[in-house]
Amino acid sequence: MLVVMEKNITEKKIQAIITAIEKRGYTARTIPVGDRVSIGILHNKNSIEATHFLGLDGVKEVIPVTKPYKLVGREFQKENTLIKVGDAVFGDGSFVVIAGPCAVESEKQILSIAKSVQNAGAKVFRGGAFKPRTSPYSFQGLGKKGLIFLAKVRKETGLPIATEVMDVETFDLVEEYADIIQIGTRNMQNFSLLRRAGNSDKPVLLKRGMSATLQEWLMAAEYIMEQGNTKVILCERGVRTFVRHSRNTLDLSVVPAVKKESHLPIIVDPSHAAGIRDQVISLAHASAALGADGVMIEVHNHPEEALSDGPQSLYPDQFVTAMEKMKAIHAIIGNK
Repeated sequence: MLVVMEKNITEKKIQAIITAIEKRGYTARTIPVGDRVSIGILHNKNSIEATHFLGLDGVKEVIPVTKPYKLVGREFQKENTLIKVGDAVFGDGSFVVIAGPCAVESEKQILSIAKSVQNAGAKVFRGGAFKPRTSPYSFQGLGKKGLIFLAKVRKETGLPIATEVMDVETFDLVEEYADIIQIGTRNMQNFSLLRRAGNSDKPVLLKRGMSATLQEWLMAAEYIMEQGNTKVILCERGVRTFVRHSRNTLDLSVVPAVKKESHLPIIVDPSHAAGIRDQVISLAHASAALGADGVMIEVHNHPEEALSDGPQSLYPDQFVTAMEKMKAIHAIIGNK
């Protein structure tokens, strides 16, 4: 349930409403939106009687929430959530491009790639220091050494850093270095990790599980927001189907579906969806036309030598061309 307050209400009256909610055994979560404040009621096991709160001083209206997800839904917040990281703003109608290699391999490698993607217009640099791989014999990442290299990228280029966290044990370490903390598809329903992310003050990029429904994905985001972190960026990266012409099937239809259901920004990862370089370019163009809040694309200066996901990584010159076309497409559809 959502308790909508009158405009310009005093902090004292807000606290009185919160106290009334908590006395009934519920959790109250304030949601500042525009020129008024709303209070979400959480942790209710049964339906809540609206009349308990309608008569309280300062209450404008009480709105029932019918969806299982509350904080991530448009019933709780109609305006888009805006998340600012460096020069990038997710959710304001602009198209943010995150780019970089799948894995951090060396300091020289990522500095070279970072400078090339920055020159092409990317606003955030991505690179994996910890790599969850299907095979235990595949390259698992450089760990802390990789994070140190990423910090040097930020220092020399000014680009914010997005990198993946694999578990609760290494969360503190990743949080120390990252500007955006990524939770990968295999961890979308790692609930202890989601709760830890909810206690962070860093933006969290939450990838959709490879077999997750829209509701399951939004409920995973709810775990993060329920702990207090409202800076969640959703990322569609393809779902597992029967097809064999690409690694996964990019579900572009989920982008408008998310925008209808949730106020959170959503970006697209065409690299992991396709797994094939040529398809990545076309899917990136489609993402720009769709109204997504951005894309995350893998770029490598020598993909044939990459230790992870070389076949889906764009060459720097391909990325430059893709950026030009994405910018032109996005301009045509009329967004910021």
